[in-house]
Parts: sequence; C-alpha cells; structure tokens
Amino acid sequence: MGTATPEGRVVAIEILWWPGPGRLDMVVGKDFSEEASAVVKAIIFDFDGTVIDTEMVWYRAFRDAFKAHGVDLSVEMYAPCIGTGHETFNPFEYLATDLHLPIDLEAFRRGVEAHHAELMETEELREGVMHYLNAARSRRLKIGMASSSSRTWVEPFMERLKIRDYFHCIGTGDGVARVKPDPEVYRQTLNCLAVDANEAVAIEDSPNGAKAAKAAGIYCVLVPGPLTQSLAFDPVDCRLNSLTDLDFDLLLKQAGQS
Repeated sequence: MGTATPEGRVVAIEILWWPGPGRLDMVVGKDFSEEASAVVKAIIFDFDGTVIDTEMVWYRAFRDAFKAHGVDLSVEMYAPCIGTGHETFNPFEYLATDLHLPIDLEAFRRGVEAHHAELMETEELREGVMHYLNAARSRRLKIGMASSSSRTWVEPFMERLKIRDYFHCIGTGDGVARVKPDPEVYRQTLNCLAVDANEAVAIEDSPNGAKAAKAAGIYCVLVPGPLTQSLAFDPVDCRLNSLTDLDFDLLLKQAGQS
C-alpha cells in the first residue's frame, strides 16, 4: 500500500520485505523512485544498431554494391563485422581480396559510403531510446556510450538526433586498442563514469556487443534489430524486441537484484 507525496511520488506506508536475508523492516516514507536507482548508477548504450539502426543501413548499402558485381551478400556472411571492426570480414575489400574481382577499391568504398549516407538521411532513433534517455536523466543516472565506431562517426549523428547533451561519457573504437567483442571500450566508459560494472546496465543489439558488455561484468539488455534478431547470441540478462517492452524502473529493479 502507498500514498503520493505533494510531488506525486509514491512512498511506502506499511511493512515490506526488504533486501537482506531474514530481515523484515518497516519502511515509512521511503521514496520508491529513488530506491529503484539505489544500486544502478549508470546506463551505457551501444550506438550502431542500438541508438539508431545504422547496421541495417550498412548491410543494405553493401548488399546493393555486391549485387552490382554479381555477388550475393547474405546476412550470415556479413554478420562477423556487425558491432565490431572488419578484422574477420571486411566488406570493403572482400570482392577484391577474396573473390579477386578487378574493382577499384577506393571507388568502391566511396560508392558504398555515399549510398549509406543517402539511406541514413531518413533514419531516426530506435523505438524507446528517447524515453530511456529521459528516464535515466530524470533519475539522475549517469549516461554513457560504448561504441566500436570512431568518435567522428558517432558524434555527428548524436548532434543531428539532439541527444549529445544526455551523455556524460562517450567511449569509441578509436580510443581503445581492441574493439568489441573485447570489453575494453566498456571498461573505459565505466572508468569515465566512475562506476563499477555491477552498478551499470548496458543496452546492446549485436552478438559482439553483448559479449563485450558481459565480459566487462555489466548487466546486459539485448534489443536486436531487424538485421541481428536472427543471429546466435551468447546468454544475456534480458532480451527485448523494443525498449518499450520493459518499464525503465522495472529494468533498474531487475538489474539491481541480479
């Protein structure tokens, strides 16, 4: 049972079970909006595919470019470079280096990047991202980003989407020695935010990103997009179709109890 304060917040007015073995405490006047974030102090977003679906757009741009040369680019073939670098599969060079097609690699790169830029003009934030950003800010959580992409790639999109000011720290691939699935970029972001791994929640969309978050010891919420939803994932803490599927305060509670 609860009652609302003049500010509209709900407080307890009866006996509740409270964390801790064998404890039964009376909590009077406890503010549940604060209690939800008592353990979780930060939320860290991946960028590509999580905040905005650049991943599907990149795939479409490469698929169209490959098709122009008579080659089918399947999602399975493309998957190793989703959420990470091009060490395992480099779609910019594959046609020349692996298939030995006589193409101008620089012209091919320019064409793919131009097509991608054109397709990205209409892309917006993924569903639920803005709600989570506002919810985190209102609860005074620290907000970070951990991306395998470069800062020069990430920040212009953040400015266009008007979300740059939400973020206290931005970790990017050009600031670490190894990108995802290595956890270095997550550890760097945790250090910047001055929180421990068990005080943070990571939002990811790809297998490589989820591996990185879990390797860093962070509670990971997986929200795959159209490109990644059929891929194989290692176990994560929570999987959603959309951030709108889980109330923000419930997420904090679940993460805090994990």
